[in-house]
Amino acid sequence: MAGRPNFLILMADQLAASALPAYGGLAKTPHLDALARGAVVFDSCYCNSPLCAPSRFSFLSGQLPSRIGAYDNAAEFPAAVPTFAHYLRQAGYQTALSGKMHFCGPDQLHGFEERLTTDIYPSDFGWTPDWERFEERPAWYHTMDSVMQAGPCVRTNQIDFDDEVTYASRQKLFDIARSRDHRPFCLVVSMTHPHDPYAVPQRYWDRYRDGEIPAPRLGRAEVPDDPHSRRLCHVIGLDLQTPTDAQVHAARRAYFGAVSYVDEQMGVVLDALRDSALDRDTIVLVLADHGDMLGERGLWYKMNFFEPACRIPLVIAAPGRFAPRRSAALVSLLDVLPTLRELGGGEGAAGEAAPIDGRSLVPELNGRDAPGEVIGEYLAEAAIAPLVMIRRGRYKFIHSPADPDQLYDLESDPDERRNLANDPAHESALASFRAETARRWSLPELHQQVLASQRRRHLVYAALRQGHYTPWDFQPRRDAARLYVRNDQELNDTEAMARFPPPGPGS
Repeated sequence: MAGRPNFLILMADQLAASALPAYGGLAKTPHLDALARGAVVFDSCYCNSPLCAPSRFSFLSGQLPSRIGAYDNAAEFPAAVPTFAHYLRQAGYQTALSGKMHFCGPDQLHGFEERLTTDIYPSDFGWTPDWERFEERPAWYHTMDSVMQAGPCVRTNQIDFDDEVTYASRQKLFDIARSRDHRPFCLVVSMTHPHDPYAVPQRYWDRYRDGEIPAPRLGRAEVPDDPHSRRLCHVIGLDLQTPTDAQVHAARRAYFGAVSYVDEQMGVVLDALRDSALDRDTIVLVLADHGDMLGERGLWYKMNFFEPACRIPLVIAAPGRFAPRRSAALVSLLDVLPTLRELGGGEGAAGEAAPIDGRSLVPELNGRDAPGEVIGEYLAEAAIAPLVMIRRGRYKFIHSPADPDQLYDLESDPDERRNLANDPAHESALASFRAETARRWSLPELHQQVLASQRRRHLVYAALRQGHYTPWDFQPRRDAARLYVRNDQELNDTEAMARFPPPGPGS
């Protein structure tokens, strides 16, 4: 085990890269700023599906959503799909998860040896969308109430959750430092902020003045209209209630306040890493599952492949191992598994047990950028057919059989104002992307697979709600008989083992 690094993965929910100062943003995040200054910062990292569960399942497995059936927020993550927790655990790591991962189905561990908290979201099939009844808005999904009611608060469901995540993570690091288990560790700390609803305690709200929060750069009228955006407006209820400028401003201010809250919680965990003397041997990763539109293009939340929704931070810090730098390579969450596996010394080829759609970023960490590419899929709410994305070079191509194509040149048009799909000057690029899409996917077949999965899950959920209901939600185990001081242990031994650092000779 000597020389193998620990991994601390700090994950935020719905954190757009553009919000962070490390990416030119205005959020006040001193802890993340300090970490980024000594880290490799990836300027062009993307999620592979702009929705919580599919993105997380791809992050864990290194596989695209369509390959593992990770269609939406109620899709079961198959227990037979290897995750980086499986690979690292097989290689001799202890693996632990604190916080949100949105596992659906009876397997609530997926390779993690230990979960420190329950999840914030349900683990059953109740949130399954229905493409065959698109006009019926799901009662359980995002609504514009998050924007209309944005502002300061004293307490929320999400604050309760993330406070617990931070406490449990901090305690786990000290437990590892005091333990006789000398295996390297991988600890994932996954918070639910700054995900909506946009409500934060007053002290985070007060970190920003009204004049510091800019309005969205682009309104609906300033960009080309597209059918998927219109469907998004229907799904979130934006066609039923339009926020005022003041409400938009309050939602954006609360979002940045929530980013500061996340930074503070991550700072607590990073302090515990240092205080437990584990920091020298630990590689720290900071990332997100997807971004947030925050009113750009008149849209909110995610569920699309525009930059605010799908571009995310990726910061990898390892003092003494990787020199601080910025990487322009195109990378995605699919690349995390092969990267961790290579750094952790896993045996065998990366794809021997299961297909791997990502690539190791170790060359980039060592200063050698490869061009890279990003492949994306969206198969959930607001879609009526598969939506796929290819990001390569200067272009982003978005295709759905139900909609006109979209092609953007992000070098000349970073705000994606001009759809070039009908521009004769880009006819060759468009034809190339269309041909590649046809090679990569059988979209009619994928469409039928999604519909069949939705039908099965609707039936199973309705059936399991009849009679006695046995939930799949994870129940953290906490054996109070093994905590603190108990009479089946010698008091002096208990106190000595709990003290960190341990007392020296003669103390």
